[in-house]
Amino acid sequence: MNTEYFNDKSILITGGTGSFGQNCVRTLLEKTKCPRVVVFSRDELKQSQMLTTFAQYDDRLRFFLGDVRDPKRLERAFHGVDCVIHAAALKQVPLLEYNPFEAVQTNVVGTQNVINAAIDTGVEKVLLISTDKAANPANLYGATKLCAERLSVSSNFFSGGQTKFSAVRYGNVLGSRGSLLKLVEEQRKTGEVLLTHEDMTRFWITLDQGVELVLNSLEKMIGGEIFIPKIPSMRVKDLLGVLAPECKMKIIGIRPGEKLHEVLITVEEAPHSVELEITYVICPEFTFGKDLVSKIGGKPLEKGFSFTSDKNTKWFDEAGLREVLATIK
Repeated sequence: MNTEYFNDKSILITGGTGSFGQNCVRTLLEKTKCPRVVVFSRDELKQSQMLTTFAQYDDRLRFFLGDVRDPKRLERAFHGVDCVIHAAALKQVPLLEYNPFEAVQTNVVGTQNVINAAIDTGVEKVLLISTDKAANPANLYGATKLCAERLSVSSNFFSGGQTKFSAVRYGNVLGSRGSLLKLVEEQRKTGEVLLTHEDMTRFWITLDQGVELVLNSLEKMIGGEIFIPKIPSMRVKDLLGVLAPECKMKIIGIRPGEKLHEVLITVEEAPHSVELEITYVICPEFTFGKDLVSKIGGKPLEKGFSFTSDKNTKWFDEAGLREVLATIK
């Protein structure tokens, strides 16, 4: 990460009290000279807790209570902001299936509100945090994040170059709130851990790696890209074996809306994607996307390429996983 880029940037993070948001705030305050970091969220308790945690940075840290569903509040918060990291989202798959329009209002309408407020207040860059579930979505959550990606990318058409929009798309986060690590920690107390399918695979990334990816992408983005990190895969069964070797595994079957393997780049997206050193970049299919490919450079992907968790060329073994787990607080 080029820390100098952030020396004169005011950064706002929607959903800034979540796991990603708090790690991103910490990184910006501790590793850069970013003069102003703004946390925008609807969780007053977590904002209060963050006030205490980051008390030594009170001259650089600001808090805005608000919801991305409220366009006027967003517009107020965005005044004087250079870059927005849009991390606010509803994410719990089963709950969203029972409350579908709530997901739409936050993940889709909320994203459009962020886009409108950013353009109207002259924000330079907006980077959306997306998910592997947006690729060939099998549930409502993934579908709403796919919509959010498309809204963000297409906004470059009508922002007139004043505000640039891009996205990052990555897999399961080790150590985040509600992550598999937390669930296994609780299940271990019973002597039994739950496994949906013996062959299930997932992409894995740590919170620190996610923050690094996002800040690197924010610096380098031209507008219109979807950045995909080259992250490793592992069978969930093998992961559980490392986390809870003493426990019995109970097979419960794949849950509704769940895939056996996850996808970060689909076969349909590969023809307008390129490979860089540590990331892939999906470019828009439409007219201005062709110019973007030439600006980004990189290597075109092979015909029929897809980036899936079961056919990944980069895999965690037990030693590699334990090394990563040791870095997670």
